[in-house]
Amino acid sequence: MTPTMQYRRSNTPGGTYFFTVNLADRKSGLLTDHIAALRHAVRTIRQSHPFDIVAMVVLPDHLHAIWRLPLEDADFPLRWSLIKGVFSRAIPKTEVVRRSREMKRERGIWQRRYWEHRIRGEDDLARHVAYIHFNPVKHGYVKRATDWPYSSIHREIRRGNLNDDWGGAAEEESGDWGE
Repeated sequence: MTPTMQYRRSNTPGGTYFFTVNLADRKSGLLTDHIAALRHAVRTIRQSHPFDIVAMVVLPDHLHAIWRLPLEDADFPLRWSLIKGVFSRAIPKTEVVRRSREMKRERGIWQRRYWEHRIRGEDDLARHVAYIHFNPVKHGYVKRATDWPYSSIHREIRRGNLNDDWGGAAEEESGDWGE
């Protein structure tokens, strides 16, 4: 008998978490091609299952986010499942679905698992926010973090928390961006 694999997830009500969520097809551009559907999915689930978005970036094939959950709630797996489902139902069916996914009524758009990390203090939070905002530069999509349209960096600039030249190529060379 094969033992079932149990994933250990942090279960901290009111916790702040960093996530990486990937598409099954890492060459796909679905997330940015259908950014309105993704935004709708996130907005919809935030209404029924509240959480704060501390930082977020959406790239063509994956996204990174930092969420702060309500004090009495630690159920981020439910939220991700619902977001993935709302997004998947909103976009046209163009992907090839393997039999194993079909049997589970999955579209095959998302990787089944995602990575999460519970944020453990202000320094940890600052490092992960910087990582999120710099990610489009790291992957070569833009030369400056502020040039990527699908990032919470723009909200932080509007709030006066970051300069509009944050995350340029010079910062990468000097290492000042926080990784």
